[in-house]
Amino acid sequence: MNNRIQIFDTTLRDGEQVPGCQLNREEKIEVAKELEKLGVDIIEAGFPISSPGDFASVKAIAEVITEATVCGLTRARKEDIDAAAEALKPARKPRIHTGIGASDVHIKHKFNSTREKIIEQAIWAVEYAKSYVEDVEFFAEDAGRADLPFLAQLTQAVIKAGATVVNLPDTTGYLLPHQMHHRISYLFEHVDNIHQATISMHNHNDLGLATANTIAGIQAGARQVEVTINGIGERAGNTSLEEVAMILNVHKDLGFTTGINPKHLFPISNLVSNLMGMPVQANKAVVGANAFAHSSGIHQDGFLKHAQNYEIMNPEDVGVPSSAILLTSRSGRAALRHRLQLLGFELEKPELDKLYTRFLLMADERKMIHDEDLKELVG
Repeated sequence: MNNRIQIFDTTLRDGEQVPGCQLNREEKIEVAKELEKLGVDIIEAGFPISSPGDFASVKAIAEVITEATVCGLTRARKEDIDAAAEALKPARKPRIHTGIGASDVHIKHKFNSTREKIIEQAIWAVEYAKSYVEDVEFFAEDAGRADLPFLAQLTQAVIKAGATVVNLPDTTGYLLPHQMHHRISYLFEHVDNIHQATISMHNHNDLGLATANTIAGIQAGARQVEVTINGIGERAGNTSLEEVAMILNVHKDLGFTTGINPKHLFPISNLVSNLMGMPVQANKAVVGANAFAHSSGIHQDGFLKHAQNYEIMNPEDVGVPSSAILLTSRSGRAALRHRLQLLGFELEKPELDKLYTRFLLMADERKMIHDEDLKELVG
Protein backbone atom coordinates (compact mmCIF):
# COMPACT_ATOMS: atom_id res chain seq x y z
CA MET A 1 0.00 0.00 0.00
CA ASN A 2 1.20 3.52 -0.84
CA ASN A 3 2.54 5.25 2.29
CA ARG A 4 2.25 8.82 0.93
CA ILE A 5 -0.39 10.64 3.00
CA GLN A 6 -2.51 13.15 1.10
CA ILE A 7 -3.04 16.37 3.08
CA PHE A 8 -6.55 17.78 2.57
CA ASP A 9 -6.77 21.22 4.15
CA THR A 10 -10.23 22.50 5.12
CA THR A 11 -9.20 25.72 6.90
CA LEU A 12 -11.18 27.75 4.36
CA ARG A 13 -14.32 25.64 4.76
CA ASP A 14 -14.62 23.86 8.11
CA GLY A 15 -12.13 26.18 9.81
CA GLU A 16 -13.99 29.26 8.64
CA GLN A 17 -17.19 28.01 10.27
CA VAL A 18 -15.87 29.24 13.63
CA PRO A 19 -18.10 32.17 14.70
CA GLY A 20 -16.37 35.49 14.07
CA CYS A 21 -13.57 33.99 11.96
CA GLN A 22 -14.95 34.65 8.47
CA LEU A 23 -12.55 35.86 5.79
CA ASN A 24 -13.21 38.02 2.75
CA ARG A 25 -12.36 36.84 -0.76
CA GLU A 26 -8.91 38.45 -0.88
CA GLU A 27 -7.96 36.96 2.48
CA LYS A 28 -9.10 33.50 1.38
CA ILE A 29 -7.01 33.75 -1.78
CA GLU A 30 -4.00 34.78 0.32
CA VAL A 31 -4.43 31.78 2.62
CA ALA A 32 -4.99 29.43 -0.32
CA LYS A 33 -1.75 30.53 -1.96
CA GLU A 34 0.14 29.96 1.30
CA LEU A 35 -1.44 26.52 1.67
CA GLU A 36 -0.20 25.62 -1.79
CA LYS A 37 3.28 26.89 -0.86
CA LEU A 38 3.08 24.78 2.31
CA GLY A 39 2.57 21.71 0.15
CA VAL A 40 -1.02 20.62 0.84
CA ASP A 41 -2.48 18.28 -1.78
CA ILE A 42 -6.12 19.38 -1.65
CA ILE A 43 -7.60 22.74 -0.64
CA GLU A 44 -11.27 22.65 0.33
CA ALA A 45 -12.08 26.19 -0.75
CA GLY A 46 -15.63 26.41 0.57
CA PHE A 47 -19.29 25.42 0.29
CA PRO A 48 -20.42 27.13 -2.94
CA ILE A 49 -24.19 26.82 -2.48
CA SER A 50 -24.08 28.36 1.01
CA SER A 51 -23.79 32.00 -0.14
CA PRO A 52 -22.89 34.12 -3.17
CA GLY A 53 -19.71 35.16 -1.37
CA ASP A 54 -18.62 31.58 -0.81
CA PHE A 55 -19.38 30.69 -4.44
CA ALA A 56 -17.27 33.63 -5.63
CA SER A 57 -14.41 32.73 -3.27
CA VAL A 58 -14.30 29.10 -4.44
CA LYS A 59 -14.25 30.28 -8.06
CA ALA A 60 -11.52 32.85 -7.35
CA ILE A 61 -9.35 30.25 -5.58
CA ALA A 62 -9.91 27.81 -8.45
CA GLU A 63 -8.57 30.47 -10.81
CA VAL A 64 -5.26 31.03 -8.98
CA ILE A 65 -4.25 27.61 -7.61
CA THR A 66 -2.03 25.74 -10.05
CA GLU A 67 -0.67 22.66 -8.23
CA ALA A 68 -3.14 21.60 -5.53
CA THR A 69 -6.58 20.10 -6.12
CA VAL A 70 -9.36 22.60 -5.38
CA CYS A 71 -12.42 21.10 -3.71
CA GLY A 72 -15.97 22.33 -3.13
CA LEU A 73 -18.33 20.87 -0.53
CA THR A 74 -21.93 19.90 -1.29
CA ARG A 75 -24.82 18.06 0.22
CA ALA A 76 -26.28 15.14 -1.74
CA ARG A 77 -28.52 17.55 -3.63
CA LYS A 78 -28.69 18.52 -7.30
CA GLU A 79 -28.55 22.28 -6.70
CA ASP A 80 -25.52 21.91 -4.41
CA ILE A 81 -23.60 19.79 -6.91
CA ASP A 82 -24.53 22.11 -9.77
CA ALA A 83 -23.23 25.13 -7.83
CA ALA A 84 -19.97 23.41 -6.92
CA ALA A 85 -19.36 22.28 -10.48
CA GLU A 86 -19.91 25.82 -11.75
CA ALA A 87 -17.62 27.38 -9.13
CA LEU A 88 -14.89 24.82 -9.85
CA LYS A 89 -14.90 25.30 -13.64
CA PRO A 90 -11.61 27.29 -13.64
CA ALA A 91 -9.80 24.70 -11.48
CA ARG A 92 -6.96 22.72 -13.05
CA LYS A 93 -7.68 19.88 -10.63
CA PRO A 94 -11.31 20.11 -9.46
CA ARG A 95 -12.92 17.86 -6.84
CA ILE A 96 -16.54 17.73 -5.69
CA HIS A 97 -16.99 16.63 -2.08
CA THR A 98 -20.52 15.34 -1.57
CA GLY A 99 -22.15 13.18 1.05
CA ILE A 100 -24.84 12.41 3.57
CA GLY A 101 -25.28 11.15 7.14
CA ALA A 102 -24.34 7.56 7.90
CA SER A 103 -25.24 7.05 11.57
CA ASP A 104 -28.71 6.01 12.68
CA VAL A 105 -28.90 9.22 14.72
CA HIS A 106 -28.47 11.29 11.55
CA ILE A 107 -30.57 8.99 9.35
CA LYS A 108 -33.55 9.12 11.72
CA HIS A 109 -33.31 12.55 13.31
CA LYS A 110 -31.64 14.69 10.63
CA PHE A 111 -32.87 13.15 7.38
CA ASN A 112 -36.01 11.33 8.58
CA SER A 113 -34.95 8.56 6.25
CA THR A 114 -33.93 4.90 6.16
CA ARG A 115 -30.64 3.14 5.54
CA GLU A 116 -31.86 1.92 2.16
CA LYS A 117 -32.82 5.43 1.02
CA ILE A 118 -29.52 6.85 2.29
CA ILE A 119 -27.58 4.40 0.11
CA GLU A 120 -29.75 5.25 -2.91
CA GLN A 121 -29.19 8.98 -2.41
CA ALA A 122 -25.46 8.49 -1.86
CA ILE A 123 -25.10 6.52 -5.10
CA TRP A 124 -27.10 9.13 -7.00
CA ALA A 125 -25.00 12.01 -5.59
CA VAL A 126 -21.69 10.37 -6.51
CA GLU A 127 -22.87 9.48 -10.01
CA TYR A 128 -24.28 12.99 -10.58
CA ALA A 129 -21.09 14.68 -9.34
CA LYS A 130 -19.12 12.28 -11.53
CA SER A 131 -20.96 13.65 -14.57
CA TYR A 132 -19.14 16.95 -13.91
CA VAL A 133 -15.69 15.93 -12.62
CA GLU A 134 -13.61 12.78 -12.45
CA ASP A 135 -12.46 13.34 -8.86
CA VAL A 136 -15.41 12.84 -6.49
CA GLU A 137 -15.09 12.47 -2.73
CA PHE A 138 -17.95 11.07 -0.67
CA PHE A 139 -18.37 11.86 3.03
CA ALA A 140 -20.31 9.52 5.32
CA GLU A 141 -21.17 12.07 7.98
CA ASP A 142 -20.99 10.82 11.59
CA ALA A 143 -19.25 7.64 10.44
CA GLY A 144 -17.74 7.45 13.92
CA ARG A 145 -21.12 6.44 15.34
CA ALA A 146 -22.45 4.54 12.32
CA ASP A 147 -23.34 0.85 12.40
CA LEU A 148 -20.22 -0.86 11.03
CA PRO A 149 -21.86 -3.40 8.67
CA PHE A 150 -24.02 -0.59 7.23
CA LEU A 151 -20.99 1.69 6.90
CA ALA A 152 -19.21 -1.06 4.98
CA GLN A 153 -22.24 -1.46 2.71
CA LEU A 154 -22.40 2.30 2.11
CA THR A 155 -18.65 2.54 1.44
CA GLN A 156 -18.77 -0.29 -1.08
CA ALA A 157 -21.77 1.27 -2.86
CA VAL A 158 -20.24 4.73 -3.32
CA ILE A 159 -16.91 3.32 -4.52
CA LYS A 160 -18.81 1.22 -7.07
CA ALA A 161 -20.65 4.42 -8.11
CA GLY A 162 -17.30 6.09 -8.83
CA ALA A 163 -16.10 7.79 -5.64
CA THR A 164 -12.33 8.28 -5.77
CA VAL A 165 -12.14 9.14 -2.06
CA VAL A 166 -14.35 8.03 0.84
CA ASN A 167 -14.27 10.29 3.86
CA LEU A 168 -15.24 8.62 7.17
CA PRO A 169 -15.61 11.51 9.61
CA ASP A 170 -15.72 11.27 13.38
CA THR A 171 -18.04 14.27 13.18
CA THR A 172 -18.68 14.52 16.92
CA GLY A 173 -15.18 13.63 18.10
CA TYR A 174 -16.59 10.57 19.85
CA LEU A 175 -14.16 7.76 19.14
CA LEU A 176 -11.10 6.58 21.05
CA PRO A 177 -7.98 5.80 18.98
CA HIS A 178 -8.26 2.03 19.31
CA GLN A 179 -11.91 2.25 18.21
CA MET A 180 -10.94 4.30 15.16
CA HIS A 181 -8.26 1.77 14.24
CA HIS A 182 -10.79 -1.06 14.58
CA ARG A 183 -13.39 0.68 12.40
CA ILE A 184 -10.99 1.43 9.56
CA SER A 185 -9.49 -2.07 9.77
CA TYR A 186 -13.01 -3.56 9.66
CA LEU A 187 -13.77 -1.68 6.44
CA PHE A 188 -10.54 -2.86 4.81
CA GLU A 189 -11.53 -6.41 5.71
CA HIS A 190 -15.20 -6.21 4.64
CA VAL A 191 -15.34 -3.82 1.65
CA ASP A 192 -14.30 -5.76 -1.45
CA ASN A 193 -13.49 -2.72 -3.61
CA ILE A 194 -11.92 -0.53 -0.92
CA HIS A 195 -8.54 -0.41 -2.68
CA GLN A 196 -10.19 1.33 -5.64
CA ALA A 197 -10.55 4.51 -3.53
CA THR A 198 -8.58 6.48 -0.96
CA ILE A 199 -9.91 6.33 2.60
CA SER A 200 -9.88 9.67 4.38
CA MET A 201 -9.92 10.80 8.01
CA HIS A 202 -11.88 13.90 9.10
CA ASN A 203 -11.87 13.99 12.89
CA HIS A 204 -13.20 16.56 15.31
CA ASN A 205 -11.62 17.39 18.64
CA ASP A 206 -14.51 17.34 21.12
CA LEU A 207 -12.59 15.03 23.47
CA GLY A 208 -9.12 16.26 22.46
CA LEU A 209 -8.46 13.11 20.41
CA ALA A 210 -8.68 14.36 16.81
CA THR A 211 -4.97 14.03 16.07
CA ALA A 212 -4.62 10.69 17.87
CA ASN A 213 -7.63 9.30 15.98
CA THR A 214 -6.21 10.54 12.69
CA ILE A 215 -2.89 8.77 13.29
CA ALA A 216 -4.79 5.61 14.28
CA GLY A 217 -6.75 5.82 11.03
CA ILE A 218 -3.55 6.19 9.02
CA GLN A 219 -2.06 3.13 10.72
CA ALA A 220 -5.20 1.17 9.82
CA GLY A 221 -5.01 2.13 6.13
CA ALA A 222 -6.35 5.66 5.59
CA ARG A 223 -4.20 7.62 3.14
CA GLN A 224 -5.83 11.07 3.26
CA VAL A 225 -6.23 13.32 6.29
CA GLU A 226 -8.56 16.32 6.51
CA VAL A 227 -7.03 18.98 8.70
CA THR A 228 -6.94 22.71 9.46
CA ILE A 229 -4.24 25.20 10.37
CA ASN A 230 -4.08 25.55 14.17
CA GLY A 231 -6.81 22.90 14.45
CA ILE A 232 -9.58 25.48 14.05
CA GLY A 233 -13.10 24.37 13.22
CA GLU A 234 -16.59 23.71 14.53
CA ARG A 235 -16.95 23.48 18.32
CA ALA A 236 -13.62 22.22 19.75
CA GLY A 237 -12.04 22.22 16.30
CA ASN A 238 -10.58 19.81 13.76
CA THR A 239 -7.42 17.77 13.48
CA SER A 240 -4.42 20.10 13.43
CA LEU A 241 -2.40 20.04 10.20
CA GLU A 242 0.85 20.95 11.93
CA GLU A 243 0.46 18.18 14.52
CA VAL A 244 -0.15 15.42 11.98
CA ALA A 245 2.62 16.67 9.66
CA MET A 246 5.21 16.77 12.45
CA ILE A 247 4.15 13.47 14.02
CA LEU A 248 4.82 11.77 10.69
CA ASN A 249 8.01 13.80 10.27
CA VAL A 250 9.41 13.02 13.73
CA HIS A 251 8.28 9.38 13.73
CA LYS A 252 9.90 8.38 10.48
CA ASP A 253 9.84 4.81 11.77
CA LEU A 254 6.10 4.77 10.97
CA GLY A 255 7.08 4.90 7.31
CA PHE A 256 4.66 7.63 6.16
CA THR A 257 5.46 10.76 4.17
CA THR A 258 3.65 13.97 3.17
CA GLY A 259 4.33 16.80 0.76
CA ILE A 260 4.39 19.38 3.57
CA ASN A 261 7.34 21.78 3.86
CA PRO A 262 7.54 22.16 7.67
CA LYS A 263 9.39 25.49 7.49
CA HIS A 264 6.13 27.15 6.43
CA LEU A 265 4.12 25.84 9.41
CA PHE A 266 4.80 28.65 11.89
CA PRO A 267 4.37 31.47 9.33
CA ILE A 268 1.03 30.16 8.05
CA SER A 269 -0.12 29.54 11.61
CA ASN A 270 0.48 33.22 12.37
CA LEU A 271 -1.18 34.30 9.12
CA VAL A 272 -4.38 32.36 9.80
CA SER A 273 -4.43 33.45 13.43
CA ASN A 274 -4.05 37.12 12.51
CA LEU A 275 -6.55 37.10 9.63
CA MET A 276 -9.19 35.26 11.63
CA GLY A 277 -8.54 37.12 14.87
CA MET A 278 -8.20 33.80 16.70
CA PRO A 279 -5.09 33.65 18.92
CA VAL A 280 -3.15 30.40 19.11
CA GLN A 281 -3.03 29.07 22.66
CA ALA A 282 0.45 29.40 24.10
CA ASN A 283 0.83 25.68 24.81
CA LYS A 284 -0.37 24.61 21.35
CA ALA A 285 1.81 21.83 19.97
CA VAL A 286 4.36 22.79 17.27
CA VAL A 287 3.26 26.42 16.75
CA GLY A 288 2.29 27.75 20.20
CA ALA A 289 4.35 30.53 21.80
CA ASN A 290 5.61 28.10 24.46
CA ALA A 291 6.24 25.12 22.14
CA PHE A 292 10.00 25.84 22.16
CA ALA A 293 10.20 27.89 25.37
CA HIS A 294 11.87 26.71 28.59
CA SER A 295 11.25 28.29 32.01
CA SER A 296 11.98 25.57 34.59
CA GLY A 297 15.52 25.65 35.91
CA ILE A 298 16.00 21.89 35.49
CA HIS A 299 14.76 22.03 31.90
CA GLN A 300 16.80 25.12 31.08
CA ASP A 301 20.01 23.56 32.41
CA GLY A 302 19.39 20.36 30.44
CA PHE A 303 18.47 22.25 27.28
CA LEU A 304 21.58 24.46 27.45
CA LYS A 305 23.76 21.37 27.83
CA HIS A 306 22.13 19.60 24.88
CA ALA A 307 18.93 20.78 23.13
CA GLN A 308 17.66 17.24 22.53
CA ASN A 309 17.37 16.73 26.28
CA TYR A 310 14.05 18.61 26.06
CA GLU A 311 13.28 19.16 22.38
CA ILE A 312 12.33 16.49 19.84
CA MET A 313 12.11 19.01 16.97
CA ASN A 314 14.36 21.86 15.90
CA PRO A 315 12.38 25.12 16.03
CA GLU A 316 13.94 26.25 12.74
CA ASP A 317 12.49 23.16 11.04
CA VAL A 318 8.93 24.44 11.57
CA GLY A 319 9.74 28.09 10.88
CA VAL A 320 10.24 29.23 14.50
CA PRO A 321 13.35 31.48 14.66
CA SER A 322 14.82 29.88 17.79
CA SER A 323 14.08 28.32 21.15
CA ALA A 324 13.51 30.66 24.08
CA ILE A 325 14.89 30.68 27.61
CA LEU A 326 12.30 32.44 29.77
CA LEU A 327 13.45 33.81 33.11
CA THR A 328 11.07 33.35 36.03
CA SER A 329 11.41 32.53 39.71
CA ARG A 330 11.67 28.88 38.63
CA SER A 331 14.80 29.55 36.57
CA GLY A 332 18.23 28.45 37.73
CA ARG A 333 21.71 29.91 37.61
CA ALA A 334 22.50 28.28 34.25
CA ALA A 335 19.67 30.14 32.52
CA LEU A 336 20.55 33.41 34.25
CA ARG A 337 24.20 33.09 33.23
CA HIS A 338 23.16 32.27 29.65
CA ARG A 339 20.97 35.35 29.31
CA LEU A 340 23.59 37.59 30.92
CA GLN A 341 26.22 36.32 28.48
CA LEU A 342 23.92 37.13 25.57
CA LEU A 343 23.76 40.67 26.92
CA GLY A 344 27.57 40.84 27.17
CA PHE A 345 27.95 40.32 30.95
CA GLU A 346 30.51 37.77 32.15
CA LEU A 347 30.22 37.14 35.90
CA GLU A 348 32.39 34.96 38.13
CA LYS A 349 30.60 32.43 40.35
CA PRO A 350 30.58 34.56 43.56
CA GLU A 351 29.15 37.53 41.66
CA LEU A 352 26.59 35.32 39.96
CA ASP A 353 25.49 33.81 43.28
CA LYS A 354 24.88 37.26 44.77
CA LEU A 355 23.03 38.42 41.67
CA TYR A 356 20.93 35.24 41.61
CA THR A 357 19.57 35.96 45.10
CA ARG A 358 18.44 39.42 43.98
CA PHE A 359 17.16 37.95 40.71
CA LEU A 360 14.81 35.60 42.60
CA LEU A 361 13.37 38.48 44.64
CA MET A 362 12.75 40.47 41.46
CA ALA A 363 11.26 37.43 39.68
CA ASP A 364 8.83 36.80 42.55
CA GLU A 365 7.68 40.39 42.23
CA ARG A 366 7.63 40.82 38.43
CA LYS A 367 6.88 37.17 37.41
CA MET A 368 8.75 37.40 34.08
CA ILE A 369 12.23 38.91 33.84
CA HIS A 370 13.20 40.66 30.62
CA ASP A 371 16.53 41.94 29.35
CA GLU A 372 15.90 45.45 30.70
CA ASP A 373 15.30 43.95 34.14
CA LEU A 374 18.65 42.13 33.97
CA LYS A 375 20.46 45.30 33.03
CA GLU A 376 18.85 46.96 36.05
CA LEU A 377 20.02 44.08 38.25
CA VAL A 378 23.58 44.25 37.00
CA GLY A 379 23.50 48.03 37.39
